[in-house]
Amino acid sequence: MNMRILGIDPGLQATGFGVLDVEGSQLSYVASGTIRTQPGAGALLPDRLKVIFEGITEVCQRYQPTVAVCEIVFVNVNPQATLMLGQARGCCLTALVANGLSVSEYTALQLKKAVVGYGKAAKPQVQEMVMRLLQLPGLPGKDAADALGLCITHAQVARTSAAINQVSRLQARTHAAYKGGRSY
Repeated sequence: MNMRILGIDPGLQATGFGVLDVEGSQLSYVASGTIRTQPGAGALLPDRLKVIFEGITEVCQRYQPTVAVCEIVFVNVNPQATLMLGQARGCCLTALVANGLSVSEYTALQLKKAVVGYGKAAKPQVQEMVMRLLQLPGLPGKDAADALGLCITHAQVARTSAAINQVSRLQARTHAAYKGGRSY
């Protein structure tokens, strides 16, 4: 199974992205980074969402991914922050779909279990494991590491789903196929 995966870790201030090539079970790092928006100083929410949308569109055009994956976010303690994060996430999903990509979604818990082996791993542990798994020369940024971790998670799940689908076509459902993960 060959594919180029674009992972997105949504955020209003910092949206991480990562791009991996998958050939069989081999993962190859392509790119990663962060799309940043400026809070305050007169930056309106719609303007910040536009920066995110245009940033993801630029990444899609530059790296030509075949599939995308985005983190599912949960409610935080602060309802206002959760609402704003939800809008940033919606913007990310819209940009991915507008660029013709199918989008799968995984939670932070699923990402951490797939990459670190422990669902409550700290961000530095995720960064370290992503660096090791992809043989990177240094630690990726926190948001980029999460995005690359989503790519790694999807590569593992896609390989397993493909194997299951070859054995039994009756099990070929992708919606909620990975313990609550979503694929559209």
